[in-house]
Amino acid sequence: MKYSLLVGSVLAIMASGPAMANLDLAKSKNCMTCHAIDTKLVGPAYKDVAKKYAGDKTAEAKLVQKVIKGGSGVWGVVPMPANAQVSEAEAKTLVKWVLNTK
Repeated sequence: MKYSLLVGSVLAIMASGPAMANLDLAKSKNCMTCHAIDTKLVGPAYKDVAKKYAGDKTAEAKLVQKVIKGGSGVWGVVPMPANAQVSEAEAKTLVKWVLNTK
């Protein structure tokens, strides 16, 4: 019984590792200043972004460019600024995380 509890705990921690790492990346790149996971702030909630782009096979590439270059008009009048401090690899990681937000 103790062994299965230990194994279950380890698996839960391992499963949340990438999610927490990507949240940390989002915080370090100042994404969380304008976005939250489940609440609209200045920009849309990540859950809403995931829902909007669900099933769109071109979403990842479009959103990676939007993270890096900025954009406007999709979620209202407030433009998303360019994020020159975010590399393309980091943008891909962030976008994959956002698109998998439930």
